[in-house]
Amino acid sequence: MSAIHEQAMNYVYQQVLQRLIGHFSRAERTALQLLIQRIVVAAGGMEQIGDYKVLVTHGAGAGSSYTLALLRAAQLTMAGRAPRTFQLRVATLRHTGMTQAALDTIHRGYSALFFHDDPRVELLMVENREVLPFNHLRPVSATGREASRQNMLMVGHLTCGDIRATLCNDVYLSMGDFYQRATSWNGGVHALVSGDSSRKQRQYLAWLKKTAQGAGVPVPSRTPLDLNGLFAHMDEWSAGYYCDAYGEHSLAAERCAKEDDRHLAYVGIADLMNDVDSESAPLLTQFLGYKPDEFGFHFSHPAYANPLLMAHLSGLQAQCLRDMDYEDGAAGYVRQAAPFMRRKHIQDHLINQAGTREGRTLAASHIQALFGLDENQLNCLLFSPFVRHGEQLESFLRQCHPGMLVALPELHKALQGKPVADMLQQWACDISGLPITLLQHLYRKRPAPADLYVNAATQASEPCIAGPEARTCQFSGR
Repeated sequence: MSAIHEQAMNYVYQQVLQRLIGHFSRAERTALQLLIQRIVVAAGGMEQIGDYKVLVTHGAGAGSSYTLALLRAAQLTMAGRAPRTFQLRVATLRHTGMTQAALDTIHRGYSALFFHDDPRVELLMVENREVLPFNHLRPVSATGREASRQNMLMVGHLTCGDIRATLCNDVYLSMGDFYQRATSWNGGVHALVSGDSSRKQRQYLAWLKKTAQGAGVPVPSRTPLDLNGLFAHMDEWSAGYYCDAYGEHSLAAERCAKEDDRHLAYVGIADLMNDVDSESAPLLTQFLGYKPDEFGFHFSHPAYANPLLMAHLSGLQAQCLRDMDYEDGAAGYVRQAAPFMRRKHIQDHLINQAGTREGRTLAASHIQALFGLDENQLNCLLFSPFVRHGEQLESFLRQCHPGMLVALPELHKALQGKPVADMLQQWACDISGLPITLLQHLYRKRPAPADLYVNAATQASEPCIAGPEARTCQFSGR
């Protein structure tokens, strides 16, 4: 880079900083100075700051968008005060439920913060256990989409149609691998910066541990006292869970190979954001052009991870399991979730539409587009008729497919691995979305305890990692 070009770019960065700071309140300016102090201390002083690299995860949510803007302001402020500033790595977990609207929101924020041409910034995306440069236009991986669809179905059947587990588990279980790859790729990072509260972190870890324990995976009573160790344990719990879920049909995924064992510091900033309504802060709505995604996921809130889709699944659950109307089941969920939905700025017409014919059609089209599942397959998932030797198979057929009751004995034979007509096997595969080998595996499985996710979602007594430089740790990657 020539001296003239470097001078021109520095002028551009200062213009970006001035515009960014112009959207800060007095409290946010104070938070910025405290964040700068914490990063300098973590780096070991200003003389070390130029070689110091920090990671922040970004999932298109308001909280992570706000954290990212604050970090960018810190990076550019320090660049104006000293010859060098810290390096920034931003990593996004590209899961199957991430909509194009969410990716567009991330891209708009990156453009507003002038990330794309800054050599001090790395923009990464981890998809299907692969680290890639961030590209909001890249189509979802066909292999990753199929793996997520199958995982979603298996989790649904093994939890007897628990809606929260069905929608959240696959992403929660991928976090250990995600953090290992994001922190170790291409020389690694020195610190992880997060704005998540300790309560949310404890809830996430409790959920993950309960999920692993429910599958019989050994989980130590004490959490590792370093981030690298914790991420490795999280990955092991995930691998153990899927090994149990798939049994002999489990395919060993390529595990992340750590490039170094550098101590990973933690810089928590949740306390700096206590007085900020990140959902409506001008910093987000005006500067970053942040737009809430009505069908986006909020994994830090498993009871409302995706309210509009969960309302749809609640309606289907009421219809096929409780002999109620679809509208009553969906409306019941919406009444409970409405305050959360309004906090997330989901439009009133979409909230009011949930439970109606139009809302059902809209939600069904989103689930089909994101996960490749139709309504028959969702009903089958919610009923979970194959587990425990097909205990609910007759009830499922009677309720959802009465014309197939005559084939009940032959279906049991197919699930036991005995020879039956190919047409019957194909029907079972089509209605479930799973191959016959996995249906036969589910036939021999017992589901997880019904209260597993209720307990895990509310448990917050387990301590997070606490080190000399950290008060809390963040693992949910919102």
